[in-house]
Amino acid sequence: MDMASEIHMPEPVCLIENIEGKLVVNQKALEILSAFTQPLVVVAIVGLYRTGKSYLMNKLAGKNEGFSVGSTVQSHTKGIWMWCVPHPEEPNHTLVLLDTEGLGDVEKGDQNNDTQIFALAILLSSTFVYNTMNKIDQRAIDLLHYVIELSNQLRTVSPLDLDGVEDAADAVSFCPDLVWTLRDFYLSLEADGRHITADDYLENSLKLKEDTDENHKNFNLPRHCIQTFFARKKCFVFDSPTHRKKLAHLPTLHNDELDPDFVQQVADFCSYIFHHSKAKTLSGGIKVNGPRLENLVLTYVNAISSGNLPSVENTVLALAQIKNSAAVQKAIAHYDQQMGQKVQLPTENLQELLDLHRTSEKEAIEIFINNSFKDVDQRFQKELETLLEAKQDDFRKQNLEASSDRCSALLQDIFGPLEEYVKQGLYSKPGGHRLFIQKREELKAKYYQEPRKGIQAEEALQNYLQSKESVSDAILQTDLALTAKEKERKEAYLKAEAAKAEARRLEEIQRQNQKMMEERERQHQEQLRQMEEQMAREPKPLLSSSLNILFVTLQEEAAKQREREEAEIRRLQNEIQQLQQAKSRNDDCIL
Repeated sequence: MDMASEIHMPEPVCLIENIEGKLVVNQKALEILSAFTQPLVVVAIVGLYRTGKSYLMNKLAGKNEGFSVGSTVQSHTKGIWMWCVPHPEEPNHTLVLLDTEGLGDVEKGDQNNDTQIFALAILLSSTFVYNTMNKIDQRAIDLLHYVIELSNQLRTVSPLDLDGVEDAADAVSFCPDLVWTLRDFYLSLEADGRHITADDYLENSLKLKEDTDENHKNFNLPRHCIQTFFARKKCFVFDSPTHRKKLAHLPTLHNDELDPDFVQQVADFCSYIFHHSKAKTLSGGIKVNGPRLENLVLTYVNAISSGNLPSVENTVLALAQIKNSAAVQKAIAHYDQQMGQKVQLPTENLQELLDLHRTSEKEAIEIFINNSFKDVDQRFQKELETLLEAKQDDFRKQNLEASSDRCSALLQDIFGPLEEYVKQGLYSKPGGHRLFIQKREELKAKYYQEPRKGIQAEEALQNYLQSKESVSDAILQTDLALTAKEKERKEAYLKAEAAKAEARRLEEIQRQNQKMMEERERQHQEQLRQMEEQMAREPKPLLSSSLNILFVTLQEEAAKQREREEAEIRRLQNEIQQLQQAKSRNDDCIL
């Protein structure tokens, strides 16, 4: 019987200690490991702290307890712990279980060796279990991608002497199998309305986008790396094991106290590991036993601890540069797309533009945060914010220009006819300035009613009106000059009309006087005739003296009356003649 089969490990031991951020190999554990001469099936698990990694590893060891299972937020596993047990399904093989310190432990000020432990788990294992919570997301993919790159870097700079294997780089050009475990899985395993398996879910999550868009290249980079690094991939989903209050006692709970689905899921996971996990193998088919695994442990830890791996941090920075630059570009592309779809220049006011910018900026920053990786001091986020601020300024300038162009076109369209009327002299007449102002106000009202003029609307209008102020002044001066002449002509016309009317009045008086003279003459003649008739009838001696006196008196009176009437007629004729002369002068003035 192989001596290794007699080795008994009742409990795990710490293989690689994490002492104040320094990784140190435990010599006692190496002595135990070196005694195993059988091929080793090495299963390592990595994930955030307090996500149930140790529980699964204990189940693989066939125990309820062994690896430390913490029930509080304080993580228990520091470094990497090892438990070597007989393989339950593979004769003459030893199952080596590696439980790792949880990633993201807040107690451990230095986060740098998180990824170092992660990389060691990949390099040492033949089956690598990636334990995450709830679902496969971009952060988990990015982290795995980063550690794969770090693992490749680590193994290429670590000189190995593995029992005469000459090509050290080729000796470790192995790839473990990937088993992705999702704890407290809450999604429905469906795609396009049909049920899918957990393996389908993993493949869909790692599927590449086919086009050559730059953002898709950044999306595809980590997925392509994961697909090519892990030749075989498997996914398991786990329901929550029990009520949250009972989780503290999980190791001591019997299966009938746990969720039946969870119990079955754990059983399926263990069965897969036992039946499908392969022995750790080096190039050329060399199977790793205890001494070879010991050599691997020493080589990688010494490379990290001795500072012979200067490119580890450079790898971090390089990958962060790639990921974060891509995240910035993706965020900017989203911002450009959103603003291109939503912004119609010019905006009604500045606030409308600022609101659209703020919404798109917020979405862009969220996209960056979801796609960024180890953005130290938020350097790339600040770079993004600077770029977004510059884009905001550019949009404001574009908005001003668009508003100016829109307003100029509107002003030309609306006021163009008015300018043409001015050229044609339509307002070069008395009262023309009032008509011009009235028309200008109508066109201003029309301008104000036009939508989407933008923030330059008022300034553009006032600048235009100011530029046309000389035109308005010229129309006003012309109006005043023409109005004065018109007033003079009107006054002359009114005087002429008054003279005509007065002449007509005097002529009428003259006619009336003429008629009266004629009437009086007729009456006088009638009186004379009557007197003559009376004298003929009366005795002549009696009437002669008195009639003669009366007759003479009547003749004298008639003569005086004629003189008065003739004098009045001459006066009226003089006035009429003067009025006609005045009318003639006014007619000359009007002409």
